Amino acid sequence: MALTKLQKLAAQAIVQIFETGSVHGVYGQVTLIPGDTGHLTYGKAQTTLASGNLYFLIREYTETSQAAFAKKLRPFLDRLERKDTRLDRHKAFKRHLKAAGDDPVMQQVQDTFFDRVYWEPTLASADYIGAVTALGTAIIYDSRIHGSWHARRNEVIANQGALSEIGEDAWMRAYIAHRRNWLANHSNTILHATVYRMDALQQLIDQGNWDLALPFVVRGQAISEESLGTALPPEPSASAEESSPDRLLKLKSPRMRGDDVRELQLALIAAGHALTDDGIFGPGTDAAVRAFQAESGLTADGIVGGLTREALGLTA
Repeated sequence: MALTKLQKLAAQAIVQIFETGSVHGVYGQVTLIPGDTGHLTYGKAQTTLASGNLYFLIREYTETSQAAFAKKLRPFLDRLERKDTRLDRHKAFKRHLKAAGDDPVMQQVQDTFFDRVYWEPTLASADYIGAVTALGTAIIYDSRIHGSWHARRNEVIANQGALSEIGEDAWMRAYIAHRRNWLANHSNTILHATVYRMDALQQLIDQGNWDLALPFVVRGQAISEESLGTALPPEPSASAEESSPDRLLKLKSPRMRGDDVRELQLALIAAGHALTDDGIFGPGTDAAVRAFQAESGLTADGIVGGLTREALGLTA
């Protein structure tokens, strides 16, 4: 799937607020929560000692040219590799980690490391289940960082059906509810307090902000063009492809739009489906297409090709 740079930053900002309380994340944040099975956590995405990822992050940093704290952190690599939990309370080690967070080299290493370890697998997971929205991607990203994405995903598929069967809106709502219940009743009571993550994501769903359109607020913090420190990319110019009568229409990011989408919406409205003819193929149009396809004995995949156009009375 393809998100814009701004959508990626917004999705990551949501999780960084959850993890560190900051839109941009706190590169030098060192956290130790009593009873946390991850033990010591570090960085803008709070990678853990117990997972082994803290070792890989610090090794990558110490191997990078001009890393200001490489000499101070390199002696701890062996213990990090062994996941030595005594580092949880090693004052000098934690002091070096915190100080290294101000090093631009560490910040660059964390940006690329967390993209590789968490963001890129998130995009693969979104593709695997058929999620196409920026908010859906943020929900997956949160679970991949917080933990237990695959198990909870499989449970929702088993109980509610695949995303392709019920649509992204319904599937993500079911996933949020299921994960919230799992967190609230987990045997590890530390997780009980993290249900706020699901509540915040549910609020964005209720607002219908599937595109993560700016600005919006998460846990009292504004995620905006200004707070992200970046400018909106220019609107793409219209192309002949946008008006092509035979292009496949479907839900994707960025949204498909054009006269052919509006014609589709008008045909769906005439067929008895309630939606707005705004010329933008969003979740509402996707749901109407799937419903119409099911009613017409077609494969309910949300993709508008020749058969669906023919059934709607549109010229293929």
